Amino acid sequence: MQALRFAVCAAGLVCAASASAQIAVSANDNKAVLENGVVKVVPNPRPDTVTLINLASSPPVMIGEVEAPASVVGPPLSVAIAPDESIALVTSAMKISPADPTKQVPDNRMSVIDLTARPPKVLAVVEAGLGAAGVSINRAGNLALVADRSAGTVSVFTIAGKTVTPAGKVDLGAPNSGPSHVVISPDGRTALVTRDNDHKISVLAIDGTNVTYTKRDLNAGLRPYGIDICAPGNIAVVANIGLGQGDHDTVSVIDLTLKPVRVVETITVGQTPEGIKCSPDGSFVAVVVMNGSNKPASSPFYNANGKLVLYQVNGKTLMKYAEAPIGNWSQGVAFGGGQVLVQNMVQREIQVFRLDTKGLFDTGTRLKMSGGPAGIRTAER
Repeated sequence: MQALRFAVCAAGLVCAASASAQIAVSANDNKAVLENGVVKVVPNPRPDTVTLINLASSPPVMIGEVEAPASVVGPPLSVAIAPDESIALVTSAMKISPADPTKQVPDNRMSVIDLTARPPKVLAVVEAGLGAAGVSINRAGNLALVADRSAGTVSVFTIAGKTVTPAGKVDLGAPNSGPSHVVISPDGRTALVTRDNDHKISVLAIDGTNVTYTKRDLNAGLRPYGIDICAPGNIAVVANIGLGQGDHDTVSVIDLTLKPVRVVETITVGQTPEGIKCSPDGSFVAVVVMNGSNKPASSPFYNANGKLVLYQVNGKTLMKYAEAPIGNWSQGVAFGGGQVLVQNMVQREIQVFRLDTKGLFDTGTRLKMSGGPAGIRTAER
């Protein structure tokens, strides 16, 4: 009976994914490389880029690219796409220091990219807070929130068509809290913000364009980082990336139906769960686990590959469904058209898997990016 539920759920995912997002957007960082476990700044780097990927094709294909600032620093959720796929927002948490080109300093830029143009084009660059990282757009398509890692704030923007306008900031009361990603509930009334410096998840209330900090904080695990809300909105899942000392890290489930909301489950997934994403229909959660692939080869915690781990959502519990090897220093993950896309930063490619009723399969397709793929998203409806 359990196997039957898995099969039905997988089949539903394929259908739901095919009927929803048609494009994925990858933000690619050309400033940073990983050399034997050490992140280094590239001398005189080429511009960062943003790549459009057609998910209606199998395998998916790249359909356009534009230069725009991006960053591997922060969760690989530095991209948000409007529900109608008209624009994308891409943040840049870090930039090359004007005073010392061997170092990076916090950035506050967010690019507004026209996805309907061919090639895509940057319509505007707006300012968020320093360390602008994770970004989300609500289902109505009229509000965006950005986690400002270096400022301890969440920046608020209104959206009218393709025009994005700053509308204030939410102070989390701790400048060094390291807000990393912010995700908005399907009904648009609540947001959750991960704070990886002080190990909290803050609850925000949304009333139109008025966004406030409720002073309700959750405690899921060490360094909560990436976060997503699974359809229809009953649970959120958060990746706790830990301290990077070789311990196996965790993913937690937050029950959004309880009042107040709270953490109800935490499971062990492996070293450094960098990327996390729910499938469009809420049946699965994909977790990109670095698995020590970002450590020096001499480290006792080193592994040659990361891993993609897929969990089935069973009510408010996660059940392991499949696992597959991926590249090194891997970042974000996205669903689309019965396919799962994983960003391999070291290999500068997107690895494509097929998800069906028999499991998760590497298709052998590799989409070569013009920079290290550091953030990826599809439209959320």
